[in-house]
Amino acid sequence: MYTFGVCREMRVRVPRIAALNWLSFRTLSRYAHNLPFATIEVEEISGSQPAEVQNLVQGNWTGTTSWKTIVDPLNGEPFIKVAEVDETGIQPFVESLSKCPKHGLHNPFKAPERYLMLGDISNKAAHMLSLPKVSDFFTRLIQRVAPKSYQQALGEVYVTQKFLENFSGDQVRFLARSFAVPGNHLGQQSHGFRWPYGSVAIITPFNFPLEIPALQLMGALYMGNKPILKVDSKVEEIIQVFVEVVKRNDVLGPWTNQQVSIVMDQMIRLLHHCGLPVEDIDFINSDGKTMNKLLLEFSFCEQLTVAFPLGQRALSCVLELLGSAVNSLIFELLDLNLKRDALVFQQTEKANPQMTLFTGSSRVADKLAVDLKGRIKLEDAGFDWKILGPDVQKVDYIAWICDQDAYACSGQKCSAQSIIFMHENWFKSSLISRMKDLALRRKLEDLTIGPVLTFTTEAMLEHMNKLLQIPGAEVLFGGKALENHSIPPIYGALKPTAIYIPLDEMLKDDNYELVTREIFGPFQVVTDYKDNQLPKVLEALERMHAHLTAAVVSNDPLFLQEVIGKSVNGTTYAGLRARTTGAPQNHWFGPAGDPRGAGIGTPEAIKLVWSCHREIIYDIGPLPSHWEIPPAT
Repeated sequence: MYTFGVCREMRVRVPRIAALNWLSFRTLSRYAHNLPFATIEVEEISGSQPAEVQNLVQGNWTGTTSWKTIVDPLNGEPFIKVAEVDETGIQPFVESLSKCPKHGLHNPFKAPERYLMLGDISNKAAHMLSLPKVSDFFTRLIQRVAPKSYQQALGEVYVTQKFLENFSGDQVRFLARSFAVPGNHLGQQSHGFRWPYGSVAIITPFNFPLEIPALQLMGALYMGNKPILKVDSKVEEIIQVFVEVVKRNDVLGPWTNQQVSIVMDQMIRLLHHCGLPVEDIDFINSDGKTMNKLLLEFSFCEQLTVAFPLGQRALSCVLELLGSAVNSLIFELLDLNLKRDALVFQQTEKANPQMTLFTGSSRVADKLAVDLKGRIKLEDAGFDWKILGPDVQKVDYIAWICDQDAYACSGQKCSAQSIIFMHENWFKSSLISRMKDLALRRKLEDLTIGPVLTFTTEAMLEHMNKLLQIPGAEVLFGGKALENHSIPPIYGALKPTAIYIPLDEMLKDDNYELVTREIFGPFQVVTDYKDNQLPKVLEALERMHAHLTAAVVSNDPLFLQEVIGKSVNGTTYAGLRARTTGAPQNHWFGPAGDPRGAGIGTPEAIKLVWSCHREIIYDIGPLPSHWEIPPAT
């Protein structure tokens, strides 16, 4: 955009580009590793040897003048230094994104060889992740920054590896498959194409530091977009910026958390090693306020003064001088003083990503949707439910699945089981006692229970105590802080907890919002129902706001039909082995009931999130041999 003012003297402002490259970086050679892409040794990360996370912009890994220190969630020791970009340093990122045209880096009519290139890169990256030393590297790195059991962390690497296998070879160009429909006359055909957005933004959470950002990043690339990736702004920190309207010149205290961004730092380096052009991705570490500015605001880059004749002729001369730029730029005349003989115009650039993918808090998602004027896809949080039908069988198996759904990764999954509606037949069985036994097996030593990164212990216990004020509420198990640990107090440490709430009490207006508040930790609500109370269960589901995952545990086809037909959740598992978590790469994972809803993992999800429909109608003739101009209509 160009803005105009009035001045006599010629002035030029040199483009203001943050000088990041001059910063010296500690040599990476001190890390004794055998992986060709890696810049760290996982076991060596400590207070005495902190790992470093850089930014990637315009093909260069860069540092910054401001380093953010991250503390180990298990012991509080500073162990990672993140090159954090503030608002004064976004110019290179703005320039990088603004250079990508709306028709993308490739599309069916432009650089189609890139579809093949990305298929080859996916194949090579999948092979790399299949190597035991590489999968172990990423598994242990995930454990260091988002503590979870080895098996849970390895599951992320496995899903990412299988996803890349799925989109190897020709599979990337198959995503851009078009169709044709015959026209009304000879020479006319309509063709539908999947078209990229151009520059896009990806904002992903802390709890799956490899799987979610890697799958969405590759999906964006496959369809021809240029993405900027930001990983891990945690819920309570983002809300400080996005829930309240961000006003120009607001001053907020420094806050951020890039707890897990080191994982994608290393994954992007692996992709570069596999042949991905370094300019294809930008990677930024910043707080939410800086990212908000990057998404929404412009940055001044050049100011010029042009002399011209006075009056209306003056403006015409300037527009003529700029020529074809008029078609792509917006001009705003701020002050035309006819006593002056020069016009100052200032060129500005906007990063202006055409689409943003956000995975995280529903409250932040709603605020971003407004700020970005709807140019957003969301995979937001969910108070995920499980219904146990009337047919009781395989109690030990159901207890194990319930334990995994509620407490694996310490309950820090967007698909974690938040509430169980147990048919009275299950409530009378040994299920709850078996769930308690399985919960007691979890221990900090193997990270089957661990630190909660978005709620403190006090906050979770406070919520529990509020629930216990509801008549009939009781603690089924847990409800106490973990003991004998060194987890910093800024995080949470809670034993796996289940609170019983009577169904009728839950449905009361004074209680419903409290009971269905999502606690991103090892915490779940349990209630029971009778046959004639199923409509009340369905009422509870209808009143929920987010609809991500769900499970209907029953092999009764009529019961399944009733519940599925009167519910919404986008990823619903049904049958005896139904669960709410464990989404692999072979099926859609995402919410339903929201036109902004995003998916992940499948061709349908990639095409929905990272491309739009373009119709091209060919009409080449010939004209009928005796065609004449018809009467006016």
